[in-house]
Amino acid sequence: MDKVKKLEIDAERCKGCGLCTHFCPRGLIKTADTFNSKGYKTAVLTDEERCTSCTFCARMCPETAIEVYREAESRKVVG
Repeated sequence: MDKVKKLEIDAERCKGCGLCTHFCPRGLIKTADTFNSKGYKTAVLTDEERCTSCTFCARMCPETAIEVYREAESRKVVG
């Protein structure tokens, strides 16, 4: 069964430490050009289509600012 993936980064929790950007095996998380309300340049996902939902980023985040969701995708039965 295929998985639908979704990754959320809570910009207000993120302190821009860069651990998620370093550990993303596909290099899909980058540092934003903008600041959050606390003055940190936060992490952003650059290509959700290529994200495999591996959870490395979420596991490395000391601020628990990253959530990775996996949902079962409905399958069409032919018959």
